[in-house]
Amino acid sequence: MITIVPYQSTWQNEFLTLGGILRQTLGDLALRIDHIGSTAVPGLAARDRIDIQVTVENLYPAVEHALNRAGYTRLEHLTRDHLPAGSVGQPSDWIKWVFKPPAVQRPTNLHVRLAGRANQRYALLFRDYLRAHPATAQAYAQVKNTLAKYHRHDVDAYYDIKDPVCDVIIGGAELWVVATRWAAGPTDC
Repeated sequence: MITIVPYQSTWQNEFLTLGGILRQTLGDLALRIDHIGSTAVPGLAARDRIDIQVTVENLYPAVEHALNRAGYTRLEHLTRDHLPAGSVGQPSDWIKWVFKPPAVQRPTNLHVRLAGRANQRYALLFRDYLRAHPATAQAYAQVKNTLAKYHRHDVDAYYDIKDPVCDVIIGGAELWVVATRWAAGPTDC
């Protein structure tokens, strides 16, 4: 079920706690650990799930084993991100692993993506663009709230509509990259 809640000031600290645990769990296997998604954008309404991106050099078995030892379970049916319309590059730019958290942990989506791939950059750019453009973030919140109202019980329909909206936003973000020379800043953890 899709439920959107108002921004929670606790989300950042919850991420920092989870990110710290992941840093201890993964050590040097994680090149970056970042808070991504709507809960990473101050003031933005979101699903009450902390999205975390772990950037790795490769999808090594050691990464999965370390996360398994920490109680994370890989969702093997989720192997790639939505391919934005008109994207260039290889389909391999969009591969990822997704893990569900241990049962005792707050709802979390853990995305493991490869360094330098399009989907790894997309998540960071999307977050930073919304942080820098509060009006766009609020319009995006309106879209998510309306989608949740009409597709609360149809997760596939929710994402079938939301993903292209994100692609429209990322189009503006790409222009912002050129204007500001944006680059991903330091890792969050």
